[in-house]
Amino acid sequence: MLLLAVICSFFGAAAQPSLMQVPMTPPDKAADLPTTGLQRQIAGPSRTRRLIIVTIDGFRWQEIFSGADPLLVANSEYVKDTVLTRQLYWDSTPELRRRRLMPFFWNTIAQRGQLYGNRLFDNKVNVKNFLKISYPGYNEIFTGHTDAVISPNLPINNRNVNVLEYLNNNPFYHGKVAVFTSWNVFPYILNRTRSGLSINSGYEKLNEQNDTTAEMIDSVQENMPGSKTRYDLLTYLSAREYIDRHHPSVVYLGLGETDECAHAGRYDLYLQHASHIDQMIAELWYTIQTDPYYKDSTTLLITTDHGRGWKTGKWTTHGFWANGSAQVWVAMMGPDILPEGELKTRGQVYQKQLASTIALLMGAPSGAGYPPGKPVPFHQAAANDGPMAKMPASLTPAATAAAPLTPLASVDRMTGSK
Repeated sequence: MLLLAVICSFFGAAAQPSLMQVPMTPPDKAADLPTTGLQRQIAGPSRTRRLIIVTIDGFRWQEIFSGADPLLVANSEYVKDTVLTRQLYWDSTPELRRRRLMPFFWNTIAQRGQLYGNRLFDNKVNVKNFLKISYPGYNEIFTGHTDAVISPNLPINNRNVNVLEYLNNNPFYHGKVAVFTSWNVFPYILNRTRSGLSINSGYEKLNEQNDTTAEMIDSVQENMPGSKTRYDLLTYLSAREYIDRHHPSVVYLGLGETDECAHAGRYDLYLQHASHIDQMIAELWYTIQTDPYYKDSTTLLITTDHGRGWKTGKWTTHGFWANGSAQVWVAMMGPDILPEGELKTRGQVYQKQLASTIALLMGAPSGAGYPPGKPVPFHQAAANDGPMAKMPASLTPAATAAAPLTPLASVDRMTGSK
């Protein structure tokens, strides 16, 4: 009954007031914060005031841009019910298939944002770290570093300062950065001990008082089998509760079941979880756009930590040994993002650019701990307005006009490999 109640909550049941363990500055008190250089920049031309980052672990560009893979969706080795799976996700063209799989991506983000990484148009996004597995991938996303020494997917504290830590160390954002992840290694990837970030990861309890929803989630989690990866729905519900009640300025939501299902060789469940995640993001965006604190001032950035093998027999794995593992994608939508949709121009973007892009979107000036590397030179929504106004002239699209434009059921959850 508890699990049923949590699922009902996902589909719109009213949430109850909650008390989070990390105090947050209420939205109506933001003006009382000390005026810093960062705050002055935020009050200037940039229209992005809040940021939501979502990662979909190990989800390939092929499914993002083409929907269900024709070589896998009818393959009984990877799909238990090929007839039903085809009914759910198959259609006659890649454009129709991708819309059936991820309607929010293609009905909303493709209309109002930008999508990078469709290699059919020679629009590429690549991982730069050698190993092409999860810890190095998330390290690259959030720190801009590609350290070869960060090799195992083990609970080892990351020596690199991450962009969420960088923002949290600024007085304007301090205590207003929140992290919710399914994989329980994130407290080490983001070095919770040093960074002081508010992180809820794996099956960690919310441990709140007088909050029916949080108590229900904790009760469900207590009865889950031991696993390194929490069910994404529980991760999402925890994040949504926090957003509803505490209005953090920066939220990272790390989802992991797509990768778990792929490693288990279940292409049917891989597609199902991708579709569920699309629905979660759609609901989250609706919540954002109906809340005055977030409405029309929030940027959404979605990506993945690594690709997967592109051959039929290799899609279940990833790493330096599997061709296709370095191939990833990025989606962005927000007040400073020009609504260009799927980018069909030749270009090359790297995962290591995302950390500095996040800092740029939030108006953060260079300083101690600023992520290395050049931000993604995305096209802004209006001339002389938004983050592009802060970008060095050498990086803006105008400066590169002469060159090609550079856009940018269940599985055994104990055996999955990240």
